[in-house]
Amino acid sequence: MPGLLHAVRDAQYETPTPIQAQAIPIVLGGNDVLACAQTGTGKTAAFLLPILQRLTQGERGGVRALVLTPTRELAAQIAEDAHIYSKHLRIRTAVAFGGVGLGPQITQLQRGADLLIATPGRLLDHLERGTVTLSSLTVLVLDEADRMLDMGFLPDVRRILRTVPTLRQTLLFSATMPKEIEHLAHETLRSPTVITIGRKATPVATVRQVLYAVEAERKRDLLCYLLRHGDMRQVLVFTRTKLRADRLTKSLAQSGRRVAVLHGGKSQGARTQALDGFRRGGVDVLVATDLAARGLDVDGISHVVNFDVPNVPEDYVHRIGRTARASATGDAISLVSSDEVDFVHEIERVIGGAIPRQVVKGFEPGADTIRRFERPAVSRSARIASGAIRHFAPRGHGNRRSA
Repeated sequence: MPGLLHAVRDAQYETPTPIQAQAIPIVLGGNDVLACAQTGTGKTAAFLLPILQRLTQGERGGVRALVLTPTRELAAQIAEDAHIYSKHLRIRTAVAFGGVGLGPQITQLQRGADLLIATPGRLLDHLERGTVTLSSLTVLVLDEADRMLDMGFLPDVRRILRTVPTLRQTLLFSATMPKEIEHLAHETLRSPTVITIGRKATPVATVRQVLYAVEAERKRDLLCYLLRHGDMRQVLVFTRTKLRADRLTKSLAQSGRRVAVLHGGKSQGARTQALDGFRRGGVDVLVATDLAARGLDVDGISHVVNFDVPNVPEDYVHRIGRTARASATGDAISLVSSDEVDFVHEIERVIGGAIPRQVVKGFEPGADTIRRFERPAVSRSARIASGAIRHFAPRGHGNRRSA
């Protein structure tokens, strides 16, 4: 397809990622796909490119391809990618998500759409209002299916599935494969081709990980120190709650950082503005909750910082997957206080190895924290074999010693 190839060249794609190389021929062939691949491996292009090619070959008439995705940010990102890939094609794309008015989306849908990208709740709104029908659907994509499970969207997804034609191609993409998603796949897919890229719930190998032991009340000061003394150009910082994100953002702004905040308590306009500023370089530190752990595709994120360690190991994998995307390298830093050590041990158990520890001079925690911070009992050979150990000294972080 010349137009699609032209767009791919414009996007400077040269070599397909493993998920793309395996999935694209299968999707073009019309088979169902169950794909489990680490975040940042190029899943979006793996389903969008073959779908766009198939749409150019079929007859127009209603929504023929639907991508269901859990968050507004991810829906907007996929829609942006679709516009880039289809700029030389006569393909109409619409996007529907909550947090904004229905009116413009209804107008867009009334003009006609071949490809619809939507979040489950907003799509149900349109279906109930009769502003969209799915009777012409030939391809359904369930993207980030595990995140839809985490956010409680599976009942909505099942309601949507009852409205689409039985004879269709279904593609299910997920970074992890919990039992509930396996059950959904069994209910939804017909003799799917199973694709697994990398081990489940493990970071990509190009992410360099480190843990810093620090008392909880000194985390903010340590983060400011690292930002001042490290080569940290574009930094995504994760906190556990919206309130902590707001407080940290205010503190970093007072220290002179170009900082923005992203969480579910912000309006869609504010969230879009924060992301745009981060992408364009007007913001060099974005503080976010796990809302940004999925769907945030920003080129050049040099560091991901876990200001608060997540209590779910898969969330850790998704967070640090925001850096080192598309085979690039990146750094993942976690600031760990004594009450988070158990979370660290569980993360290491799931990813199959220990993460290097460091302490910054002047920010040493108490002896009790140091004792709790000791590595769990994982053999060195097992850690090396897992690929999880990557000893490194983060650039420019100055006086340090190992814990």
